[in-house]
Amino acid sequence: MTYKQQQTRHNIDRGTDCVPLHAACVGVGNLRTTLLKAFKHRFHCSLLATICSLGLWTTNADAQERTLRVYNWFDYVAPQTLDNFKKENGAKLVYDIFDSNETLEAKLLTGNSGYDVVVPSDSFLAKQIQADAFQPLDRSKLPNWKHLDPQLMKLIEANDPGNRFAVPYLYGTVLIGFNPAKVKAALGENAPVDSWDLIFKEENIAKLKQCGVALLDSPTDMIPIALHYLGLAPNSTQVKDYEKAEELLKKIRPNVAYFHSSKYMTDIANGDICVAVGYSGSFSQAANRAKEAGNGVVVDMRLPKEGAPVWFDVLAIPKDAKNPDDALAFINYLLQPQVIAPISDFVGYPNPNKDATALVSAEIRNNPNLYPTADIQASLFALVPLRANAERTRTRVWTKLKSGT
Repeated sequence: MTYKQQQTRHNIDRGTDCVPLHAACVGVGNLRTTLLKAFKHRFHCSLLATICSLGLWTTNADAQERTLRVYNWFDYVAPQTLDNFKKENGAKLVYDIFDSNETLEAKLLTGNSGYDVVVPSDSFLAKQIQADAFQPLDRSKLPNWKHLDPQLMKLIEANDPGNRFAVPYLYGTVLIGFNPAKVKAALGENAPVDSWDLIFKEENIAKLKQCGVALLDSPTDMIPIALHYLGLAPNSTQVKDYEKAEELLKKIRPNVAYFHSSKYMTDIANGDICVAVGYSGSFSQAANRAKEAGNGVVVDMRLPKEGAPVWFDVLAIPKDAKNPDDALAFINYLLQPQVIAPISDFVGYPNPNKDATALVSAEIRNNPNLYPTADIQASLFALVPLRANAERTRTRVWTKLKSGT
C-alpha cells in the first residue's frame, strides 16, 4: 500500500475524508460539526456519498429556489407588477407571452404546457375544463377572492360552473380603433366610426385601404361579429350561417392589410394603419404610446352601436403545473385592489375587482368605450364554446379567408 493509499485509508477510518464530500453536498456551518460525528465511520461516509450523488440531500437554500412560470397575453401587465411580486414572494419568475387563444390552447391540450399560471379567455374555458386541462382552485389560499364582483362572477359561471377553476383577471370588448384624421380624410366628416358599417360595407373599407385596415387573427372573435352584423346568432351552429359570414368577409378581404392580434397596437400608434378591429384596452395603450412619442398621431375607439362581444380573461392553473402553491400566491397577489388597479391603468382594461374600481384612473373608468354603461352592456353578447362540428366549420371558414382561397 502506498503512502497516499495509507493516508486515504487513515482519513476514512477517522471520518475526515467525508469533510470535502460533506462540504460539497451541504456546505459549511454549524451542521458540519454535528454531521461529521455521525459520518465518522466508513459505512456512514459511503452512505453520505450515496445520498449526495443521488441528490437526496436538500438544504434550506435548495428548498427556497422555486420557479414560477406564467404564460400571459402580450403587453398585459403593469411594469412594476412582476418585480413587486418577486420581491414579496421570493420565487424566480419566468414570464412568457402569447397573442391568441389558439396558441395557448395548443399548449394546454397537449397535457404538457410547462406553465404554472395561464390566462385563457372565458370563451375557451369550458372546453379546456372538459379536457381536464386545469387544477381546481384551493380557495383557502385565495383570501383576496372577497374583492371580486359577484355579478361578474355569475357571468363567468356560464363557462366555469361554480367558479371552480378560474379567477377573472381583466375583461373588455372587441371594438373599432381608428385614426380620426385619416378616417376623415378617406370618408369625410360623417364616417360611421360607431358602426360595423365602417368595416363591412365595401364602399367604406375600400376607401380605407389606402391608409391601412387590420383585423384580429381570431376566428372566435371576428366570425361571431360578422354573424351578429348579419342579424344571425353570434354563436350559431348552423352551416348555412357560416356560409353567409364567409361571403361577407370574402368581399372585404382584398381591403384588409393583415390579420394579427397584437401588431395593430404598434401600427396604429405609429400611424402605419388607420383602422383596426381589436381589443378595447389595446387602443387605450396605443393612444398613450402615441402621446408619449409626440408623433402627432391620435388614436380613438368606439363600441359599435349594433353590439360587440364581451369577454373575460381569466387566471387558471394547468393540470401539469409544477408549482401550484406559488401559482395560487401569484393569483392572490393579483386580487389585491392596489395591485390590479395600476394594471387597469396601464393596459386600459377594466378589472372585475369591486374594491379596485375607485383606484382606477378616472380617464379609464369614466370612458364608456372601456367601462361600458348599463345601456351599452345591453347590446353586448357573450361568446360560448361551439360543438365540435360547428367549431370545425368556423375554423375552415377562417383558414380559407386568410389564405384567400
